[in-house]
Amino acid sequence: MRLLVARCTVDYDGRLTAHLPEAKRLIMVKADGCVAIHADGGAYKPLNWMNAPNTLVEEEGRWVVTSKKGESLTITLHEVIWQSTTELGEDPGLTKDGVEAHLQELLAANTAALGDDLSLVRREFPTDIGPVDLLLRDGDGTAIAVEIKRRGEIDGVEQLTRYLERMDRDPMLRPVRGMFAAQVIKPQARVLAESRGIECVEVDYDELRGIESDVLKLF
Repeated sequence: MRLLVARCTVDYDGRLTAHLPEAKRLIMVKADGCVAIHADGGAYKPLNWMNAPNTLVEEEGRWVVTSKKGESLTITLHEVIWQSTTELGEDPGLTKDGVEAHLQELLAANTAALGDDLSLVRREFPTDIGPVDLLLRDGDGTAIAVEIKRRGEIDGVEQLTRYLERMDRDPMLRPVRGMFAAQVIKPQARVLAESRGIECVEVDYDELRGIESDVLKLF
């Protein structure tokens, strides 16, 4: 992780153009190549960013970040105030609470709750940035990555988007469908997910627990 506090201007050129006038900002460069520019406010959301994969070229007083699609982010450094580089190492990923962990277990055993003609390949399918909750296949053999949350919010959609990008690099998996499953999915998260071709499924935890209880009674 590389952090830089600098007085800078930022220009984006791609699907549209955008300009950030000169001000003090935090520039973050992650190990995967993602570059984000933050103000001292606005919670976690950056003012502008460029997701990986991209190319970062450092010139005298200027950084130019270019995506594979030809988009560019030009950061002009007027004054470097502070900078630091730290190796964070491999992240163990988000530890799920009891309900989310149990939801994953229940849905792995009852894939019909997510849709017709689905079969489980593996729980906690590994990617190089962390495990996706479930890997399924549909009747046509298409891979489906499922991220499960107790409450479906935008962060969960972003997490699944990152997993899909990594999984689509595997020729044995691509194209990979995305599915976002939760007890309740917030409207903003649903809009974002559907704009990215990710299917949203709300599941009834109590109903799934009832199915589990019936199975235990039978056996």
